[in-house]
Amino acid sequence: MLVYGDVEHTETVGAKQASIRDVLSEIHSMPPGIERHGTLVTAFIGTGELVQGLIDAEFQARGFDTLSDAHQNGMECLSLLASAIERSWRSEFKEGSLPQDFLEKLLSFDPSRTICTRQAEGYAFYALYPECYLEAAKASGLGANTRVVGIRSIGTGLSTLVAAAIGAPAPFTLRPIGHPFKREVKVDSTLTKTLAADPDRSFAIVDEGPGLSGSSFGAVADWLEGAGVARQRIHFFPSHDGPLGPQAGTRHRERWSSAPRHIHTMDDLLLRGLPPHHLAAWVEDLIGPLDGPLEDLSGGAWRWHRYQDEASWPPSNPQQERRKFLVSTDGAPWLVKFAGLGETGTRKLWMARHLHEAGFAPEVAGYRHGFLVHRWHEDARSLDQVAFDRDQLIDQVGAYLGFRGRHCPASGHQGASLGELRHMAVYNTRQALGDDPGSALDRSLPHPDDLDGKVRRVCTDNRMHAWEWLVYDHRLIKTDALDHSAAHDLIGYQDIGWDIAGAIVELGLSEEEATRLCAIVERTSGHPVSRELLAFLLPCYCAFQMGAHLMAAAALGGEEEARLRKAANRYGRLLQRYED
Repeated sequence: MLVYGDVEHTETVGAKQASIRDVLSEIHSMPPGIERHGTLVTAFIGTGELVQGLIDAEFQARGFDTLSDAHQNGMECLSLLASAIERSWRSEFKEGSLPQDFLEKLLSFDPSRTICTRQAEGYAFYALYPECYLEAAKASGLGANTRVVGIRSIGTGLSTLVAAAIGAPAPFTLRPIGHPFKREVKVDSTLTKTLAADPDRSFAIVDEGPGLSGSSFGAVADWLEGAGVARQRIHFFPSHDGPLGPQAGTRHRERWSSAPRHIHTMDDLLLRGLPPHHLAAWVEDLIGPLDGPLEDLSGGAWRWHRYQDEASWPPSNPQQERRKFLVSTDGAPWLVKFAGLGETGTRKLWMARHLHEAGFAPEVAGYRHGFLVHRWHEDARSLDQVAFDRDQLIDQVGAYLGFRGRHCPASGHQGASLGELRHMAVYNTRQALGDDPGSALDRSLPHPDDLDGKVRRVCTDNRMHAWEWLVYDHRLIKTDALDHSAAHDLIGYQDIGWDIAGAIVELGLSEEEATRLCAIVERTSGHPVSRELLAFLLPCYCAFQMGAHLMAAAALGGEEEARLRKAANRYGRLLQRYED
């Protein structure tokens, strides 16, 4: 199934340098604390993207990785920020000064160059905290003679944190290429010989994951062993302590099971640590002393609070849900949800406040280093559990989508093209329903060129399911309204027609209700809704949801798998209806 996608940006080095300087300009006026530390991390993430883009550009030009001047200068620049983060963390946020030569190094790169940067998935979606790698490295027992190797993209920055914690030199990075389950690295042969010459040197390979195959970790380790490095000298710094995924090869699996691995998880860092590093302390900084410990609502556990019995639960993909917790202060409940580190979290804070002020979303107390704190309406019921006047439903959903269409423009092109959506829809239909339905959809969907001019991208909701709406005080409140157009999937920002299609499918709108919804969105957004584009998006929406639910079901078992497959079957039936 075609479900996942990575976010890439093409930008100039100068634009990236300017955004990093803007972030750091706030540091000098900020008091010591978690907010200042988070600002350092925001600059670090941006600098990591810049350095990754510069090194990848060289890799594309040469066809292999080497420790060039640009590579070395980039990693030294990033290492200066990594050391600042390490000092801030170790001093409990008391020390937050920047090295004097950081800006000089940052601005030494040619601002006119164009680079392609990749969003670090772990920072944006999976609550991967860079400080975890500081703690893992500190406990590893490795010393300054270690050669640290980062795997691009996210390993670019994470490797500098490992090096900073053990006093090692600035790392170098590699870009594994090839089939996702059979990655390989291309490295300058002279550099390879130089690195392998010291028989006492240990190597630390740093990345997030491993994923389905662990082939990125495996490719770097294969390269080292091929250069004569003994297996016991190779250490891994992953983001979790699980085994390699089901697509891993036998050799990689055997090595992984016996290799030294150094892991410090988010739970170790923020839930088992002590103030001021504990997540509870950051939340109290916003809403006051907590009544008790944080309750974990991740992995679908939030449903215990919304439903009376498991039989009525909606489906959930625990692997894709953001980490979230329930807390209370003075008896008032709040949701503490991971929104993303760096600029990702800052953008979502703005969106959360914007939607609340307009009356569409819960109150937000603020943001602290990756987590947003929202009001939790314990006494509200989700829309799939209560009867709600249909006219009022259309009015409120239409006003909400119209607001997004008017006030939430897309920041650049960050979504699948119509061609990509069409390819996904036909492919997923063939995979799930067979060649005949896939061919029928291929014939019925118009060519994207006929519709591209009708697309006006906005920050769409992408999550219009009935259980994402709360009925509170005779009105609807939209929950989970910040994450899904910036998720780890291929959809991204779309025309508001994508959300209209979602509302039609998820809320079971009749043709008459759909027509009325389109009219309200047009009126409140100030922009036309293309009926031809909507007709194109409806089967694409169903095909994507069918694929996403089937992929999640394949990775799970038990009652959750049954819920997911039931939902996928519903999307499949609707998909065949929209083919006609």
